[in-house]
Amino acid sequence: MTKYGVALVVILLLSGSLSRDVRSAEAPRTQGEVLATYDVALAGFSLGEFELSARFQGPSYKMRGKGRFSLFLGRIHKSSGNVTSTGRLKKLGPQSASFIVSYEGGGKAEERRIDFDGGDVSDVSIIPPKKPGRRVPVTKDQLEDVLDPLSAAFLHMQTGNSVCNDTLPVFDGRLRFDIVLAPKRVDELPTEAPKALSGSVAVCEVRFVPVSGHKPDNAVIQFLSKTDRIEAWLVRLPESDLYVPYWIGVPTVLGSASVTLTRLEMNAKERGASSAR
Repeated sequence: MTKYGVALVVILLLSGSLSRDVRSAEAPRTQGEVLATYDVALAGFSLGEFELSARFQGPSYKMRGKGRFSLFLGRIHKSSGNVTSTGRLKKLGPQSASFIVSYEGGGKAEERRIDFDGGDVSDVSIIPPKKPGRRVPVTKDQLEDVLDPLSAAFLHMQTGNSVCNDTLPVFDGRLRFDIVLAPKRVDELPTEAPKALSGSVAVCEVRFVPVSGHKPDNAVIQFLSKTDRIEAWLVRLPESDLYVPYWIGVPTVLGSASVTLTRLEMNAKERGASSAR
């Protein structure tokens, strides 16, 4: 799998579900912080960890994530990245305000910045800039009412019968794609899950639908858009309307890739409570 393929799988692994129409009224105000650690694995071997912190101040939120990964393909490939997302929580989900991601690996580095205005993309910068190439053009209307990958991944809210029943539009600065979810089943939470969690998990069938910004003949895009074996397990945070991914699995040409929640801490200012594995 190419570096692009690994990066795309990570983006897909970190994209979940929530209902749209985020221009509606704001959600109830909340205070506090959530700290989470995810193990990223490929074919049963751990590639590294992704650490996330999310701070909530009234309807506003700010999330920071960082990851360090190693992959052996004849030789060791190392990569690392940092990501920041800000926005506001609405009754039907988050509304992105800004997104910054930087990563390096294989002797190369890149930074992407996206600004949003009312949920619509208002500005995009990629450093260093790259030649457009033969990609499907991204149109202005495709960048209306979209989410950045980090907000899409970690701020899920149920508005219907299932948190899994939705289509999620995502833009990462270059690719515009939809994540289509459908309810599959409800399972009990695994016993090895962080102790802060309880109850059941909503198991979603996930479809990756490329919209624009991609190369039509890219093998990874074609593979992911055709598979029906992507699955996401979403679990509700205690005393909250938010759902987070507990486990997500995506097939690849090298074996199954997965992200598993291994550590969770919640610090709510109004309760002064803290819980961890």
